[in-house]
Amino acid sequence: MSYIDSEDIAAGLQVLAVPQLIAAGEIAALPQLPSYIYLAGGSGDSGGLNALPWEKAAKGHLVGEYARLMGSLSPSRVISSAKSWLCSSSIDPRSACLPVAAEDPAEQLSPVIATQMILEHLRDAWNYCVAKGDKKMRLENQELIITVPASFEPMARDLTVAAATAAGLAFTLLEEPQAAFYAWLADHEDRWRKIIQPGDVVLVCDIGGGTSDFSLIIADDSDGELALQRLAVGEHTLLGGDNMDLTLAYAIAAKLQKEKGLRLTAHQINGLVHACRQAKEHFGGGAKEPFPLTVLGRGTGVVAGTISTTLSRDEWEAMLLDGFFPPCDISEGLAGAAQSGLRSMGLRYAADPAFTRHLANFLNLHSFHDAEGRPILPTLVLFNGGVAKSTAFREKLISALTSWRGAGAPEIQELAQQDSDMAVARGAAWLGHVRRSGGIRIKAGSARAFYIGVEAPMPAVPGFTPPPEALCVVNYGMEEGSEADIAAAGLALVVGEPTQFRFYASTTRQEDAVGERLSDWQDGELTELPPLQATLPNDDDGKKAGVMVPVRLRAVLTDIGTVQLWCDELKGKRSWKLEVDLRRQDEKAS
Repeated sequence: MSYIDSEDIAAGLQVLAVPQLIAAGEIAALPQLPSYIYLAGGSGDSGGLNALPWEKAAKGHLVGEYARLMGSLSPSRVISSAKSWLCSSSIDPRSACLPVAAEDPAEQLSPVIATQMILEHLRDAWNYCVAKGDKKMRLENQELIITVPASFEPMARDLTVAAATAAGLAFTLLEEPQAAFYAWLADHEDRWRKIIQPGDVVLVCDIGGGTSDFSLIIADDSDGELALQRLAVGEHTLLGGDNMDLTLAYAIAAKLQKEKGLRLTAHQINGLVHACRQAKEHFGGGAKEPFPLTVLGRGTGVVAGTISTTLSRDEWEAMLLDGFFPPCDISEGLAGAAQSGLRSMGLRYAADPAFTRHLANFLNLHSFHDAEGRPILPTLVLFNGGVAKSTAFREKLISALTSWRGAGAPEIQELAQQDSDMAVARGAAWLGHVRRSGGIRIKAGSARAFYIGVEAPMPAVPGFTPPPEALCVVNYGMEEGSEADIAAAGLALVVGEPTQFRFYASTTRQEDAVGERLSDWQDGELTELPPLQATLPNDDDGKKAGVMVPVRLRAVLTDIGTVQLWCDELKGKRSWKLEVDLRRQDEKAS
């Protein structure tokens, strides 16, 4: 959590050290609050030792570092990746379903409630450490910016809004890659115009523990002034440093079984994952000496039962560099994986583990293309996230970008990020300062075009369901805070019955205008989202269920980047908001 004191601008960007439990009964203020929740249940109080400074008694859940550590000891009681669950298509994010492997379903929480709990911890920490009883200084009364992945679709943004609102916060949403870029601008406030020139395309490559998030930002000359505009964002990709840690852990477990005949338990592998994370950071920083790995034994004699081995740099390179960063052509598609008919409920992780192929796919789909159809590639790259702290990993991605540009092309320049761990928070705070005091801002309209499905009128044909047309309701680049009337005749809602509309999004169709109808499209151009629904209740005029009420559509892209669709009665004053149908989403998951 970062902030700028509007009454002490000279102090610059500051980071709040967040009080949290780091062990039973032990509290420390750390610069980050890990987004883990431990459901302590009836044992959560530990005699009152686990109460935070602002609490009279400990709650039944713990947020932060101690919760993260408990993940290897009691995984069935720990919630992680709540943010990714908000945009999961396999569950209803408002239903109590986390942790997935909970032993007692009665203790499960929804992703929305989990997100709310994390925000409430940050709120209470600020009010305790900064406000100190001053109501004007409470977080609820500050100009607050909450960051979300650029890949978040409308439903995930709406659910984030719901969680933050329930926590009593007033806020603006900002995409995380943009926030990372704002942090770089803040660190180069007087020099960035000498580094970035008109025509430059900046790739923001944000690879964290669990996700990869890509964005393109272009620099343009606007009436003699350098302007920045966000061009494109990628899909929500569950691929990050956690995948690497698991890869190392399972490889070491296989090595121990082969060389020493030792078969590790799930509990031991969880401990090994933590050690492998340290090994990844060790070699990623350029170290060449082997890294020692220790796994606690299963017996009562801890020292005697300890299992030790080492990981060499050659092994590390073979497991991570070759597996996650292989050379590839920019036109190479993503590798898929066969889907099992019976799966455990969980997040849908990326089937292809290669960051290089995911980056190639993003650029191939979202860059402008030259006359020969090849994408116009970025000239600058800004890395962010834990994975990007590794020099070796950054070099692999830059090598891939260079190979795609071809011989003779100018060298790609890396924009150095001072603190990738805190960049997103610092950048969000900097934007808040810029909004008040003036300065360069990234122009960013809707990163997607949105469409609603409209049934085409045609005679019934046995055994054939006519495909819907897609009506564009929000065009790519539509500015936040604007609305559009959709010129589409013949639309109606049904009185007294739920009416559903199929809903689509596209990050690649950037020329479609509001009101344009698509009768067909290429595979992959449109992604179907959870459907929208509205219920038109019976009125007092005696209308019965099933009567069609003519309506016109109106789309609103809010100031915080969420999409609202309204049905306005043509011959009346009533309006109905179309909502995401989470029940249908839950049915698809089952």
